[in-house]
Amino acid sequence: MKILVSGLLNIETTVSVRGFPINYYPIDYPFFGINSNVSGVGFNIAKALTTLGDDVNLISFLGKDDEAERILNRLHKDGIKVENINQNLKNTPISTVLFDSTGKRQIYCDLKDIQEQTIRPETALADLNNCDIAVLCNINFNRELIKKAKQLAVPTATDVHVLSDINGEYNRDFMENADILFLSDENLPCNAEDFIWQIENRYHNKIIVIGMGAKGAMLLDSEKNEVSVIPAYNNGKIVNTVGAGDALFSSFLHFYIQGYGAKASLQRAVVFAGVKIGHNGASVGFCTEQDIDEIMKRI
Repeated sequence: MKILVSGLLNIETTVSVRGFPINYYPIDYPFFGINSNVSGVGFNIAKALTTLGDDVNLISFLGKDDEAERILNRLHKDGIKVENINQNLKNTPISTVLFDSTGKRQIYCDLKDIQEQTIRPETALADLNNCDIAVLCNINFNRELIKKAKQLAVPTATDVHVLSDINGEYNRDFMENADILFLSDENLPCNAEDFIWQIENRYHNKIIVIGMGAKGAMLLDSEKNEVSVIPAYNNGKIVNTVGAGDALFSSFLHFYIQGYGAKASLQRAVVFAGVKIGHNGASVGFCTEQDIDEIMKRI
């Protein structure tokens, strides 16, 4: 399938910590506990979809620095097109993720000046018209793009991540124009089922999914007017949960646009995410569609 992905690229450093809250000490030596990888929501999604066999067209912004060269080299190696990567940032975004052995994590994301960038929709018309779905992350430069995609009747998907107010100004454009909407259950103001119905009543998205970590994922299929909960897949190995939401989102879209039903797609997606969290880093640990099929046969 041809998928347009537009979102953040950055360099991510993950640091293993003893636990939260972190007590002060001048130095620690977490041997093999610090790693650095290319990441960012845009990259995580693009790499996951590419690993699953999709043809990905990626749009994003970088600076003209060593970090940007590292990201571009990684994209080339992973077979992800770079023609729509703009290098006009002052610096390339960087993030640091602290995580402990229980899966808790704390993320520091320095976006540099990427939130000041825009994409003129007319420059992306060919890309929009030549994709099966547009995956547009909730970052400022995608605001007009997701509106144009909706106008052109191109299927759209977005993940708003942590959400506590369905009327919040920052995510409104994305929630209003997404056919498929994902979010996390972190910081919800009420129970997940009440909240998912509030979103549907306000925005009328076709599919809404709330990722719930170890509890699995909740699905609202508006066409069937029903809510389902898919249990998490646990293979007994949890290293780092950062990027689990991106993995769930990406793999759901991969199976859904192939024609799997929403529930069947989410069943496969929780397996994909469950395998992924056995690795350290948001952009590593992705399995293939064949791997998923083999696991599904066993469970």
